[in-house]
Amino acid sequence: MTTAPARIRVLVVEDDPVAADAHALYVGRVPGFTVAGIAHSRAEAYRALERTPVELILLDLYLPDGHGLHLLRALRAAGHSADVIAVTSARDLSVVREGVSLGVVQYVLKPFTFATLRDRLDRYAAFRATAGEAAGQDEVDRALATLRTPGPAALPKGLSAPTLEAVTRTLRDADGGLTAAEAGAAVGISRITARRYLEHLVTEGRAARSPRYGQVGRPELQYRWIRSGR
Repeated sequence: MTTAPARIRVLVVEDDPVAADAHALYVGRVPGFTVAGIAHSRAEAYRALERTPVELILLDLYLPDGHGLHLLRALRAAGHSADVIAVTSARDLSVVREGVSLGVVQYVLKPFTFATLRDRLDRYAAFRATAGEAAGQDEVDRALATLRTPGPAALPKGLSAPTLEAVTRTLRDADGGLTAAEAGAAVGISRITARRYLEHLVTEGRAARSPRYGQVGRPELQYRWIRSGR
């Protein structure tokens, strides 16, 4: 009888409770991973790691009690060796370089979809699965290449990246949400086409839909952007 491989334990560190729950939900949906805990600050994260060792930290870099890399530096000084995937809106490449030196293996920029995080986690799991002694430089290169992303995930048939970007920007800027007709009018596409893009954003976890009740007739669906952090 074979023993199932141990799941990779993940600590989610994110100050926004809604975003933290969403990230934990995403992690739980990826085979081979399990959420060991959620922390909303540097102090909570440090205490959580003292109680429960993990293999991977999903780390927001902007925390209420200091920068995420300061937490990571303290963890390294204390002997914690968990790998890190930074989940952040930070685009400063000097921060990226410092993170790499401290053991950040991947960066995921907010806002992101479940498919994006799933890809990073799958690549991380494949990297961890490499074992033994490399026969040469090519094998070392192949092992490191598993962490790299070749390009953006393909869109469903019939959807285009420029139009998706336009619909996304329109929905993100609409404080009260939009119907498909309103989004289509703003972007310059039909209501039916706009609805396909909006439904794609819902599937990816970037938007939510709810009925909008008017004066007469059936309610329309209203879409709103899910704000998952800074």
